[in-house]
Amino acid sequence: MNDRYDAGHGGDQYELVGYDEYGRPVYRQVPQQPSPQQPYDPYTQQGYGYDPYATGQQQPVPPYDPYGTGQQQPVPSYDPYGTGRQPRVAEQTAYIPQQAGPVEEAVRDDRDHRGDPAYQDDRDYRTEQFAFVEDPDGDSEDVIDWLKFTENRTERREEARRRARSRLIALVVVLALAATGGVGYLWYAGKLPGLSSSDDKTGGTTTATAQKRDVIVVHLHDTKKGGTSTALLVDNTTTQQGTTVLLPNALALTGDDGTTTLAKSVEDDGSSGTREALDTVLGTSIQGTWRLDTPYLQNLVDLVGNIEIDTNADVPDPEAKKKGEAPLVSKGESQTLSGKMAVAYATYRASGEAQNAQLERFGQVMQGVLRKMSSDAQAATTTVQTLAQILDPSLTDKDLGTFLAGLSDLAKGGDYKTAMLPVQTDGTLSAQASDSVVKDVLGGTAKSPDQDAAVRVSVRNASGVKDNTEKARVVLLNGGFTFLEAGTAGSAQAASEITYADAADKENATEVAKTLGLPEDAVVKGKVSANANVSVVLGQDYEPASGG
Repeated sequence: MNDRYDAGHGGDQYELVGYDEYGRPVYRQVPQQPSPQQPYDPYTQQGYGYDPYATGQQQPVPPYDPYGTGQQQPVPSYDPYGTGRQPRVAEQTAYIPQQAGPVEEAVRDDRDHRGDPAYQDDRDYRTEQFAFVEDPDGDSEDVIDWLKFTENRTERREEARRRARSRLIALVVVLALAATGGVGYLWYAGKLPGLSSSDDKTGGTTTATAQKRDVIVVHLHDTKKGGTSTALLVDNTTTQQGTTVLLPNALALTGDDGTTTLAKSVEDDGSSGTREALDTVLGTSIQGTWRLDTPYLQNLVDLVGNIEIDTNADVPDPEAKKKGEAPLVSKGESQTLSGKMAVAYATYRASGEAQNAQLERFGQVMQGVLRKMSSDAQAATTTVQTLAQILDPSLTDKDLGTFLAGLSDLAKGGDYKTAMLPVQTDGTLSAQASDSVVKDVLGGTAKSPDQDAAVRVSVRNASGVKDNTEKARVVLLNGGFTFLEAGTAGSAQAASEITYADAADKENATEVAKTLGLPEDAVVKGKVSANANVSVVLGQDYEPASGG
């Protein structure tokens, strides 16, 4: 490859200084060296570049400086192809002939002159110039690693977003299920405002009838002194509340022979008849009857390991031979009672006390037993079986044991109470009873027997013994009469007197005399108390024991 180019014009020579942007060679004129002054030879042809010695070497010609500035003027680049375009030599660095020009320009120039024989590419390409194609350097590795890192990080972010979305969806589902379950429970419990049947015009928010209850009736039979005490054991599975409802013996019921009392029904009608009569009066659904004689109550307390209750009276020992001996049960808080002590306390009724006072003590003992009973159904069933009772057909050992275990759990947790059923003097239920106990606790509707069909008997106590009024009331109610209290006389009267006003009531008056244990000659016609069919004045001759 030649570094110089002889244009053949006046001996001017050009040298290659690089390539333009299209890969074409760029030349410039080679400056001529000044020659030393020679003597004038008239025979020799003078001129620029003249070689007087015919050496064949052309002397360099200094560029012409017309203004004498001493500065060399730029020599225009030679265009061997006559394109008329001035290559932009000043805008780029001159390339050494062995060095390749810009790749993009060379490729574009090759494309422009492809198939042109006049175009010859005299560039010298070498393998090492393209080493970067075959051997990626460290920077390429770094770029690849960075791309991989970026891609992995993006994937991790996407995965994290997917997991977050999954957790959010799961949380929404759980909350929806919880809300649905809560609403379902409130609906089942009858506590949804506006949707429950419990809403009424008085502003109530809960109706007892919307709640689920398990109820059994227990009759305590005093095998030594006689008499019974009755209570309902209630397990409200909706509100998780347990209650002992005490039923006074004077509660009026409807029996086979008309109106009767609870005490009389238990004695005459048995468990089945009494259970049905209670359902009618209270509007409840009693599942079974538990007859608990006092010896079994004593064994039960001993089996659970004694009980602890707050006693409200000193109870004498029934077996004490002398008066004034220490009481079997002392009045006070947190008294520990054995089986014998529990029976004595549950059946104790002090002189002048109403039957309700004794009934409340029975309720205390029952709640104490439930607190000591096992909350495990199997263990409670074993305790019941150990008593060796002959249960009512309506209740099995397993049923009773499971039921008592449930109440025991409530009693231990403080979700248990005892309530007295309010009963009026005539044995009917008051409005208070309907609201506070029958409706709220039992979820029923009070429906006392029709008292208009029963004989109304007013009683005035002139015997001088305060307890005789209560005793006469119980006897009359048990006999199916409606009791009306007429108060106490200011002074005692020796003989009792039974009066009727209407001749149609003479037979009823005679029946009242027999019920109270009074002679028939005490029955006379006369004036009676208001609203009464028969009036009775108890005299000193009245002996409750003889009247039953």
